[in-house]
Amino acid sequence: MDIRFSQYSNGLQGKVAVVTGAGRGIGRAIAIGLAANGAKVLLVSRTLSQLKETRELVRQTGGEGVCHVADLSCEADCRTVPEAAREHFGRLDLLVNNAGIGIYSPLEEATASDWDTSFALNARGAFFLCRECLPMLRSSGAGFIVNISSVTGVKGYERQAVYSASKHALMGMTKALAREVQKDNIRVHALCPGGVDTEMVAQARPDLDRSILIKPEEIADAVLFLVTRRGHAVIDQLDIRRAIGTPWG
Repeated sequence: MDIRFSQYSNGLQGKVAVVTGAGRGIGRAIAIGLAANGAKVLLVSRTLSQLKETRELVRQTGGEGVCHVADLSCEADCRTVPEAAREHFGRLDLLVNNAGIGIYSPLEEATASDWDTSFALNARGAFFLCRECLPMLRSSGAGFIVNISSVTGVKGYERQAVYSASKHALMGMTKALAREVQKDNIRVHALCPGGVDTEMVAQARPDLDRSILIKPEEIADAVLFLVTRRGHAVIDQLDIRRAIGTPWG
């Protein structure tokens, strides 16, 4: 894995981030990118072996990461995340809700279990984490929440009705939360990437040539751009498409 990232002049020295789904793919890339720019990172996932791999990559950048195993579809597990950030680092400045699951089928073949499983992680998990992390983010004085949505959070595609519904729910929560916490100097962003070269996309679209997909490191750079620039201009939603895709499609 190429772990070279852009270096941002403002940096993130002294900041603490939580990154969910940090064991692989986009979450791993975001965690490494944040650490390479000075942040201490709580790495959250269900799979310890994958988190340990990410932690080693973080250390190779000279950064600091701590593994924290949690099932984010479980409300009780979500409560442990800010507690772990406080225990290990004493503060929290940035929450990246990246953990997600893809369930793909025609709508008439989808089950209630498919719907519940998708919403439990993609929407409810992010809701629980935002709610539980808000007190520490307020204490930061300049907190960030970055929710990794999807192009399916603003569009619809065949065989992705259940996944799209969960990502639309995440987008609705993101928009409302941004207004609620503006007074607390917490900025809430949504990233809506198209096809990224991850296992999830390979499962959803096996027909795609992976060489033309967005790289996870490119999503990490977009997150870094958002959280290292705290001026008077704010990007609420960032849509990221494949270069081969249709502009403004």
